[in-house]
Amino acid sequence: MTKDLYELGEVPDLGHVPPTMLAQVIRQARFGEPKDAFQREVVPTPTLGARDVLVYVMAAGVNYNNVWAAMGIPIDVIKTRQKKGEKEDFHIGGSDASGIVWQVGKDVTNVKVGDEVVVHCGMWDHDDPHVLAGKDPAIAPSQHIWGYESNWGSFAQFAKVEDHQCLPKPPALTWEAAAAYMLVGATAYRMLHGWQGNTVQPGDPVLVWGGAGGLGSMAIQIVKAAGGRAVAVVSGDEKIDYCKQLGAVGVIDRRRFNHWGKLPRWSDDLEYGVWLKGARAFGAAFWEALGEKKSPAIVFEHPGETTLPTSCFMCDTGGMIVICAGTTGFNATLDLRYHWMRQKRFQGSHFANDAESKGVNDLVIAGKVDPCLSRTFAFDETGACHQLMRENLHPSGNMAILVNSPRPGLVSVDDVRRAR
Repeated sequence: MTKDLYELGEVPDLGHVPPTMLAQVIRQARFGEPKDAFQREVVPTPTLGARDVLVYVMAAGVNYNNVWAAMGIPIDVIKTRQKKGEKEDFHIGGSDASGIVWQVGKDVTNVKVGDEVVVHCGMWDHDDPHVLAGKDPAIAPSQHIWGYESNWGSFAQFAKVEDHQCLPKPPALTWEAAAAYMLVGATAYRMLHGWQGNTVQPGDPVLVWGGAGGLGSMAIQIVKAAGGRAVAVVSGDEKIDYCKQLGAVGVIDRRRFNHWGKLPRWSDDLEYGVWLKGARAFGAAFWEALGEKKSPAIVFEHPGETTLPTSCFMCDTGGMIVICAGTTGFNATLDLRYHWMRQKRFQGSHFANDAESKGVNDLVIAGKVDPCLSRTFAFDETGACHQLMRENLHPSGNMAILVNSPRPGLVSVDDVRRAR
């Protein structure tokens, strides 16, 4: 029987697309704390272009970008899209998903209806001259992030994605685990493998900030899979064993140090001297954790403002500090003397391309990277779990939200039908 709207977990006939769907929706009038900004609504099911894919979403991953979307900062994502001509006055977020291909555009050839997939969040215009020239699409002018800079993300029964975003779901994973890793995993993979001349090599020491978080947990495992040696930085005793279980050769508790923050002016002998003493002590802690007096070939950065001075001081000659965020602030300071004299690289990195997304997915399929799913939420807890992330009260690892999958532990669409 076909219907206009299906309940969560009520699986339509394969390929049947109802005109409306349930979604967790953000509207401008609700901008503010995530717990209030997300509300369940019935909205039209999106229509497809020639190279689009409609995914019946089983589970969605949780990332900080939709904390920003819910609060309307640093940009109003709805207003930004409307300026480009889009008509929807709402935002459906979600930049990670697992699910079933339910409908495809007329020019889609890489997936078919019924395929089980995970979705990466990199989008770009196929007609972009940069892409047509064979250059890296992740730095194309048209590149944007699905479920944040685009609408129709994974916090809905159906998500609209581009064909190239779809990758095979690791068959052994539950729907919620499969939804949890791609954004952070592909981001970490590009940071460690995407910058030629400074890619992680066997034996390389790598300093990983926030080792127990979503990004850090992926980075530790990717370093290990490449034969490198990750030293993780954490804040809390309970996170030390967690990082070692993921493959870190050592762990540093940053609470032992107090030199964090903006770099003092080099000419202020007293303040700079205090900072330098702290940075050197941190360097000694890295050597102790590594078991060798060797500096990191790569520093995996994302805190930014409070840690970057130490990262640049720590990095080995000819090494790379690679950064994808600024979770502690955006004003970066570093001592250029260490930077140019030791010929270090300071590299910005933002998500990934198709090949890099496939790279981390292959590691997950091979069992070399675990999604590190720490907690699973119900669909109507979408706002609550983003509120936890906003308040930095979320658990280590990654989180997921059940959408059409009715309970944790299900692996296939047949499981979902039986559970329903």
